[in-house]
Amino acid sequence: MTPVEKPFEMARPTLAVLFLCVLIAASLWILRPFLPALIWATMVVVATWPLMLSLQRRFGNRRVPAVVFMTLLVLLGLVVPLSVAIATIVSNADQIVEWGKSLNGLRVNAPPAWIGEVPFVGPRLQQAWQQVAATGSTELAAKVAPYAANLTRWFVSEIGSFGLVFVQFLLTVALSAVLYSSGEKAATGMRRFGYRLSGERGESAVILAGQAARAVALGVGVTAIVQSLLGGIGLAIAGVPFAPVLTAVMFMFCIAQLGPTLVLAPAVFWLYWGDETGWATFLLVWTIFVGTLDNFLRPVLIKQGADLPLLLILAGVIGGMLAFGLVGLFVGPVVLAIGYTLLEAWISEIPRDIGRTSPPRSVADATDEPPAP
Repeated sequence: MTPVEKPFEMARPTLAVLFLCVLIAASLWILRPFLPALIWATMVVVATWPLMLSLQRRFGNRRVPAVVFMTLLVLLGLVVPLSVAIATIVSNADQIVEWGKSLNGLRVNAPPAWIGEVPFVGPRLQQAWQQVAATGSTELAAKVAPYAANLTRWFVSEIGSFGLVFVQFLLTVALSAVLYSSGEKAATGMRRFGYRLSGERGESAVILAGQAARAVALGVGVTAIVQSLLGGIGLAIAGVPFAPVLTAVMFMFCIAQLGPTLVLAPAVFWLYWGDETGWATFLLVWTIFVGTLDNFLRPVLIKQGADLPLLLILAGVIGGMLAFGLVGLFVGPVVLAIGYTLLEAWISEIPRDIGRTSPPRSVADATDEPPAP
């Protein structure tokens, strides 16, 4: 007598999967206000974790002093400059708009004689300058002026209320302190989660993701801080007015991978226009140095975490900013870097001899037995 087979139940596994999906979605919805701060804190901790371990060894393998020191370092080195930059831009938003409107009344003087003697670009630069001086700057200013207002309004709409952004920054510091104190537990949990998803390959994916996050944080963040600080020092030495505001704008441009030249070049032009030839030449040389510094500094910092192409970082920053706003400046490169790193690791798992042997010339060649020795 054969046993009676039980009918297959589709309702139970379907409802179980549906319940898990609803539970995950509800959890993410509840944690949604904390996700930007958690993302920023994770990037900061992952990027600076080796420094924290080094400090812990210097403090006699005591974790608490190292965590306190790193938390203060995050507060002073990341949150305070970024908060000051955003506050400076927001508080001077109306003045930036007035600068854009005042371009209609500008008049361009004739270029100095030495401009035409500059190698390679001198004659073209002199010709363009003379053309603008001859026709007047009204038409050019009418085209440029609206962009200052639009850019300022876009930035203010993206960051929203400064009070809310400042709270997010403080929450980032608090979460960084928590992750510093229990970083090993968090890393072990993520590695176990990756192993449960896909075995050893999933665990390796988590490790590669951490390396990619460290590379992006070092390459984008540190380079932006160095370039903006050096550019601000050059503006202050040259006597350019509103140097803090321009430094804040320069920092945001560097984070967006647009570079400091968009701020320094108009400052050089303004100094030449005001017959400050000596300071303008100094700032021109300083602009060339600061503007090209990222070509050397960023690759070195990125390779400290992972070997990632610079085009990938640029696409991640611009795409992330357009997709997720201000936090996308950091999330976009990390997501693309993680995806690129995992895809490259997955492709590299193919044995090396695949693709090197020539295919059989016919079906008969493929089915023939090898000759006896």
